[in-house]
Amino acid sequence: MPTATPALAQTRLDRLRAQPRCAGEASFFYVDAHFGNAAVKVLPGEYFVHDDDVLIMTTLGSCIAACLWDRERRIGGMNHFMLPEVGTGTDGASGRYGTFAMELLVNELIKRGATRSTLEAKVFGGGAVISGMTSLNVGERNTRFVLEYLRTERIAVVSQDVLDVYPRKVCFLPASGKAMVKRLAPASAEAVVRAEQRLAAQPVVAAAGSVDLF
Repeated sequence: MPTATPALAQTRLDRLRAQPRCAGEASFFYVDAHFGNAAVKVLPGEYFVHDDDVLIMTTLGSCIAACLWDRERRIGGMNHFMLPEVGTGTDGASGRYGTFAMELLVNELIKRGATRSTLEAKVFGGGAVISGMTSLNVGERNTRFVLEYLRTERIAVVSQDVLDVYPRKVCFLPASGKAMVKRLAPASAEAVVRAEQRLAAQPVVAAAGSVDLF
C-alpha cells in the first residue's frame, strides 16, 4: 500500500481520536511506522469500522479476526474474538465471544450503511500456537465457528489464512477492502498468547479479494 504523507497520517490520527467511541470499539490509535499511516490496534474483544483507508491491525494466536467489507459502499471493519461460545456463568455480552463479536461488527457496518447482501469476509487466525495445548483445540473451534457463522449469514469468504501453528499480524484497509497478513515466527507464539491471556483476565466490558503477505 502507498504510505500517507506525515501530515495526512497525523490528520487522520487526530480525526480518529476526536470521534466518540462506543463500548467495545478499539481506541488504541497511533501512526504505524512501517506503513506511515494512521492506525488503530484491535485488542481481543474489540472491533473497529471505518470508511477511510486508515490501518486496522491486530495480532492473533488462537484468536480469530474477521474482516468484513461492503464492496458497494466501500466500508469495512475488523473484530478480534477469543472463544467461539460463552462459558457457564459468563457474561455473553462481550466481543471476546464469537457470536457477539460477529453481531457487533455486522450491526455496526449496517448502521453505517452497509448491507448483508454486499458484504464479503476475509478470515485470519485460529493457530495452534502453543505446543502441548492441541487437546483444547481453541483455534480449530474458533475457525469452525466463524466459517459456519458466515455460511449461515450468507456472507462470502473470499480469502482466509487460518489454523496451522503460526501467530499472525493482520492489517486491513477498510475503504479498499485490502487485507495483509504476516505469519510470525513460532518463537513469538508464547508472547502473543500471554498477551491474549492477560487481556482475557481483565473485567468484561459489555457492549451496548486477495490476501497479501508483508
